[in-house]
Amino acid sequence: MQLFIFFLIVVTLCYAVLITALLFGWKQVKKVKLKGGAPLNKFSIIIPFRNEAENLPELLYSLSNLEYQKSYFEIILVNDESEDNSLQACFHFKQSHPDLTFSIINNKRNTNSPKKDAITTAIVSSRFENILTTDADCIVPSSWLQVYNERIIETQASLIAGPVSFLNGRSIKEKFLNYLVAFQDLDFMSLQAAGIGAFGLKKPFMCNAANMCYRKEAFLNAEGYLGNSNISGGDDVFLLQKFTELNYPVSFLKSEAAIVETKPQPSLESLFSQRLRWAAKAPAYKSAFAKLVGAIVFFMNLGLVLTMILVLFEVLQYQILLFSFAIKFVVDLSLLYVSANFFRKKMVLSHFLWSSLLYPFFSTSVAIASLFSGFQWKGRSFKQ
Repeated sequence: MQLFIFFLIVVTLCYAVLITALLFGWKQVKKVKLKGGAPLNKFSIIIPFRNEAENLPELLYSLSNLEYQKSYFEIILVNDESEDNSLQACFHFKQSHPDLTFSIINNKRNTNSPKKDAITTAIVSSRFENILTTDADCIVPSSWLQVYNERIIETQASLIAGPVSFLNGRSIKEKFLNYLVAFQDLDFMSLQAAGIGAFGLKKPFMCNAANMCYRKEAFLNAEGYLGNSNISGGDDVFLLQKFTELNYPVSFLKSEAAIVETKPQPSLESLFSQRLRWAAKAPAYKSAFAKLVGAIVFFMNLGLVLTMILVLFEVLQYQILLFSFAIKFVVDLSLLYVSANFFRKKMVLSHFLWSSLLYPFFSTSVAIASLFSGFQWKGRSFKQ
């Protein structure tokens, strides 16, 4: 048991150093504000979709409100075998907005990853040099293209990642769903903070395809998703890690004017399935820093779960649990606070205490399940 206590103390201290480093990295990434520069860059906006009839109208409406020269961007929607009224929603939008360059194409499946295939299919037919991706359940800000335009001019980066946040929805009557959304909000903000912090440390390993931009030429030169097309997910992080490995310049667009909003999962089951999908790609990471972060976070949460159980059965004294939990609580809150402040969601921090108690169980369950179990997503089954 002394060995376990030593292990927990070491992991806790490593975790504290890691989160402190990510907090330092967050502060190194400077906030970007709109300057109102001339639109010099042209964009191909790519949106893969499958059974998104409920979400597409809101996304398309936000795209129609983009404050950017209409001839400087195109919208490419890629239908991935939708079985609902998604196509009708797309055609209706196209007919009612003849001023937009708008195309609807079908996905060409070649690999085990439908989304990677959809993006590759769209890139082949795209007209412009800058590829900008988002998801069908998102809403983009009106300044989206302008702020990317200015960031590209400033950095000349081959890939620029942007911030993503959950929509501030209406108050939900069911108390459980309110708690579920708050839990997701905190979890998602922590992922965003960690990803941004890693950019600040010059060790980028994580981004989100709901808001990322890269040069078409760089994508083609890097041979796209070749090397990880057998993995269903990871169209974002694998591309980022490949660009980093090839020494292509990458950057993060830390700007409130660039925040893309998406919807939280509506149930615990869909949340667990989503997190399984995210975790399933982790073993294929090539970034040593990404593997180190994943290992420290996993063992920190696993250590807390085991310690809680051992304290419950009176095998361990509660003081060691308090020591480990308190350190994790403080460093997590420090990182989450700056993230919540940036995303203007400080009120969500009122749920942080109970979320901190549940999160180690949730995170550990997802991590272990991802090693042995497949997952369901968009009506499809994927095996590990």
